[in-house]
This record gives sequence, structure tokens and C-alpha cells, in this order.
Amino acid sequence: MKTKAVRLYGKNDLRLEEFELPPIKDDEILARIVSDSICMSSYKAAIQGEDHKRVPKDISTNPVIIGHEFCGEIVEVGKKWQHKFKPGNKFSIQPAINEKSNPYAAPGYSFQYIGGAATYIIIPPVVMEHNCLLNYDGEAYFYGSLAEPMSCIVGAFHANYHTVSGKYVHNMGIAEGGNMAILAGVGPMGLGAIDYAIHCDRKPRLLVVTDIDEARLNRAASILTVEEAEKNGVKLIYVNTSKIENVPEYLLSFTDGKGYDDVFVFAPVKAVVEQGDKILGKDGCLNFFAGPTNPNFTAEFNFYNVHYNSTHIVGTSGGNTDDMIESLQMMEKGLINPSAMITHIGGLDSVIDTTLNLPKIPGGKKLIYTNISLELTALSDFREKGKSDPLFAKLADIVENNNGLWSAEAEKYLLANAKPI
Repeated sequence: MKTKAVRLYGKNDLRLEEFELPPIKDDEILARIVSDSICMSSYKAAIQGEDHKRVPKDISTNPVIIGHEFCGEIVEVGKKWQHKFKPGNKFSIQPAINEKSNPYAAPGYSFQYIGGAATYIIIPPVVMEHNCLLNYDGEAYFYGSLAEPMSCIVGAFHANYHTVSGKYVHNMGIAEGGNMAILAGVGPMGLGAIDYAIHCDRKPRLLVVTDIDEARLNRAASILTVEEAEKNGVKLIYVNTSKIENVPEYLLSFTDGKGYDDVFVFAPVKAVVEQGDKILGKDGCLNFFAGPTNPNFTAEFNFYNVHYNSTHIVGTSGGNTDDMIESLQMMEKGLINPSAMITHIGGLDSVIDTTLNLPKIPGGKKLIYTNISLELTALSDFREKGKSDPLFAKLADIVENNNGLWSAEAEKYLLANAKPI
């Protein structure tokens, strides 16, 4: 079977090509990709090429397919896996395989025949053997593509911990019914964290979300409302810290001076990290979620409080398979809706330019539908493009009727009416 895919040959060398997939073996699975969201990690792999720790050294002669946040449909199942997977099943993949012989190998970085930026792929046995091929029963494919980034949020909440005086144990997870702050928290991943915080089974009582961008704060408040949080037993407060002289003092006022049990930092900014440290309460846990690009990034931390108030810090950079399954199940049940992460859509032919220029493109997640041809387009530009293109005119109507968000209805219309690749 022929496939079209974006393959990595070296530093800044991505190519959209059509080539033949070999017949699957008894321990492999043939699948069709429908959606793949582009991650900053793919940008890093593309610019670093063979120097990236997950990318093989021989990509100049054995290129790999990029993309690791994908969802699709199983087409053919080898004999070994026919008891577990069936043609027609929707699926998502946990890319962190953690294979002992090569712990860095991952779909989207390391394999010739599996990656999200493709029309068809062959799923190798190592994925199934590590239970990383996950059944997905949701309505829309794009949710399956967002399961991986959502799992990073779920993993962060599970990685926080709290202690008990006089006992040498760590109680994992956020403080149930406690005070939580999400700093620099209305970007795409921050929105996912707010959604999870007010809809998961272990909620804070108080959730304070900060940022310095009034427009983004207003958008967040219109999507994840104070009223919705209140219905779930959470007092949600949005704060624009650019207008406040003493930010820690102001944030502490919401806790009657007690401080916060859990603080999540969503921007690799020294001042924001230090704000987080200053608002921690006794046994408070600061989760540095944002991944810095500077290997020498540092910030001050109050070690008096570490010693006397048991404050502590954790960092997470992904979720495990259980976190991804939890994300998929919550989306299937309609408990969370991470569509707020998506700000752009495109087709397979937009992947190369989008990936190589990702840091320069504003907004949140760039969602790719791999079997169509479409330039990358912001949802906010649909109405303007709709003046000359009826496809975008209809998509603009659908998105505007859904509070400006991408949706299952929009996906269905796009897939039925866009130009095939």
C-alpha cells in the first residue's frame, strides 16, 4: 500500500513523499491516520535532526516519519494481535514506549513506518507489546490527537505530592479540597489544566489562574467559566497580574494568608517561578510544568521554607500510559473538552512549513488532518477566508456557533468536503 508522509532526513530537512509500505507481518498492524497535532517536540527534532536523542543517526538514508500526537483507524491486523484489535477500531498511541533496549525510541521520532504526519502507517510490535496502542471510542478523531498533551497535564497533577509530619511518606496527587494556583495559565496547556482541575475526581477547593494577557484571560473565562467551576465545587478566580503591584501578596489574600497547597508554573520565566515559591503554604508543592529551552535556566527558591515549612518542587515532562487512558476516557465521557487548545487547522501539505516555523506561529495547537490538502489556517481567519471559499464560510458558521471552538461537527464537515491530498 502507498502512503504519503512527512519524513525527516536531517537538520531542517523535512520532505513530503509518497512511498510504498511493505506488507504487514503477523505481529504488525496497518492503520490509517486521520489527525495529528503538531508538538514543539517535533520542531526540536526537526531542527536537531540526528543530534536529537530520539532520532536515529542514519536518517539521511533511513528517514523517519514525524508526528506523535495522532489518532486514526485500524485497517488490517496481523495474526498475533487479532484477539485484541479489529479493523475499523479507532486508536490513539502513547509515544513513550520506554523499551529497555532503546528507551528513547518513540513513534514520530525513531521509526521509518510509524508517525503522525502520514496517511497510512505500520504499527510495529513494540508498540503493542508495551500496551501503547490504545483503543479510542470517542466521536471525533481530534480528541484522540489531544490525548497525549492532556496526559502530560494529568501526569503533572498525579506527580504533585504532600507529606505528613513525622512520617516518611509522600502522598501522591494534589491536595483534595485545597488551594491551587496555575500561573501563566491561559495558554493552550493551561486551559487543559483548568479543565482537568474542575472536572477530575480530585479537585481543589480554590483555583486561582493568572496571566498578563487580558484578551487570553477573557477567552479562558468564556470557555471555562466561573459558574461551571462552581457547579463542580471549585471557586475559580482569574487574575491579570500585570495590573498588580505586589503579586504574591495579592494572591495570598485569596487564601487568608494560608498559602497554596499546589502551584503550577506554565511559563519558564524566572519571575513567575519566584512568584510561585512565595505563595506556597506549609507543605506546598510547586510543579514546574513549563519546559525551558535554556539548559541553564534558574530561579531563586526559599530554602528557609523548604526546611521549616516542608515546601518542595517537582517537574514533569509527560504522562504515562495510565494518564493517557484517563484522558481518553474523560474525553469519551464528555467530562473534559480540550478543543480550546486548538487554534489552527491544516492538511498534510502544511506540515513542513508549520513544523519548521512553529515557534513563530502564534496561538495554540496546530491540528493536521493528514488525508487532506489545506494550508494552515487560524480558526479566527475562517470568516475572512470564507468570503472567497465556501468551505471556510461553512466552517466559520460551525465554529462561531460553538463559542469559537473546533468541534466534532467541524471535523466531520471538513473531512467530507476538503480536497483530498
